[in-house]
Amino acid sequence: MRNDRLEVFQQKLIAIVGKSRVYTESGKTRFYSTGIRVGSGEVCAVVFPKHLLELWEILEVSISFDKVIILQAANTGLTGGSTPDGNHYDRDVVIVNTLHLNQLVVLNSGSQILSFPGTTLYQLEEELLPFGRGPHSVIGSSCIGASVVGGICNNSGGNLINRGPAYTELSLFARLNSEGKLVLVNHLDIDLGSSPQEILTNLESLEFQKEDLPISDQLASDTEYQHRVRDLNASTPARFNADERRLYESSGCAGKIAVFAVRLDTFSLPKKEQVFFVGSNDPSRFSILREKILSTFEYLPDMGEYMHCSYFDGSDKYCKDTFLFLKYLGTSSLPKLLSFKRKIDNFAEQFNFLPRNFSDRILQFIADLLPDHLPSRIRDFRERYDHYMLFLTSDNSIEQTEKLLELETTNQEEYEYIKCTEWEGKDALLHRYVAGSAPARYRIMNFDKVGDILPLDIALPRNCDSWHNILPREILCQMAESFQMGHFICMVFHWDFVLKKGVDPVQVKDQILQILD
Repeated sequence: MRNDRLEVFQQKLIAIVGKSRVYTESGKTRFYSTGIRVGSGEVCAVVFPKHLLELWEILEVSISFDKVIILQAANTGLTGGSTPDGNHYDRDVVIVNTLHLNQLVVLNSGSQILSFPGTTLYQLEEELLPFGRGPHSVIGSSCIGASVVGGICNNSGGNLINRGPAYTELSLFARLNSEGKLVLVNHLDIDLGSSPQEILTNLESLEFQKEDLPISDQLASDTEYQHRVRDLNASTPARFNADERRLYESSGCAGKIAVFAVRLDTFSLPKKEQVFFVGSNDPSRFSILREKILSTFEYLPDMGEYMHCSYFDGSDKYCKDTFLFLKYLGTSSLPKLLSFKRKIDNFAEQFNFLPRNFSDRILQFIADLLPDHLPSRIRDFRERYDHYMLFLTSDNSIEQTEKLLELETTNQEEYEYIKCTEWEGKDALLHRYVAGSAPARYRIMNFDKVGDILPLDIALPRNCDSWHNILPREILCQMAESFQMGHFICMVFHWDFVLKKGVDPVQVKDQILQILD
């Protein structure tokens, strides 16, 4: 009976979008039901709507058949959430992939945009360039290929200090009411009609005013963040996913509602940019830099990123192919690379003698043969220092930052900075951007020797000085490899661990959380 009902459900999906856009066989669904680092599980279907009304109908059918619904865009999340987490669910899981719903609408000459569920950050960056505007975050701030709506749902971003984390109070979303009925809520402050069919049709066909759109009283960005991050004495984090001040409908919803569109502010692009690369063997010096920047600078740097040598080396060895791909072909070609990798892996799985993750192994082999890809001065810093800071500055913050770095490093041993050339700066930032993929590639290349990946995003208090010395040896000795970096000005860190074989990730995570508590 259950199989018959499942088949009926799958046929209902096919009736909405067509057979070619519903995957039910494990060979086709596995790519979408497996996270790039963590998370995987069985699904009864992966469905690809091309229109907003199709998404609405898929939700209606899935709810009527009592399915677990996971909305997914590029599936590039570094800590899970875009895929099932095991096979312990009490109901079937259906993944709704929204990448075809990638329409982007520029509002009021670029001062705001309207993003559909599948619009990506690099798409948004490209379309805003002619207007001299930029989005709340830049590609690679947490991952490569991320969607705009995904960032809103997880309050992500914030590495661009003056723009803050992704946030809006203007969105169009579906939720279940108290009676368990699916309802569509239009809080875009744009008149699109009354019924779901009318609203979604008018939105997709752009039947509304795109220029001279009235300014809304609701926020479309986190306008307070650059003031909040300056509070060095606060015992709470500058930003974190459960921060009630930035949980509002679609913002921070973490997939508990289905978001159809968000309306967001954009930001003026700087006239001039400058990257500074700082090296030290004493991480406490970076705390001094942070304190002086936040307490004395009139204009904050755009970005202040920390890298430990573990992540520098991980990115260097395991992300070289991605670095070269993005440097020479650009982020817009990334979906083609992912599609190519998927086809290679699906083909390789037909042959038992070929290893798992065959495409990654081939790419790693090729990358190892290629010449050094990093600028010589950046490479020299790696030979001499274990801790690094990347400052992206622009316009008024350039001179302030250079004066501070000159003052702090003069006559100091094992503490130095580089004022990067344009080429060095781009390569240094790209080296940081691609680093998030290192733990997954490391595990693939050492699969028989290591255990699970334990990825943690940790928001430390703004007054924390011990950020580099929190976990004791008894925790760290359970790791086959540790990777550490962070959005340093914000005190938000990526701690990514590859556990030794046989170590229980749940137990280790509980131990770490107890220490943090």
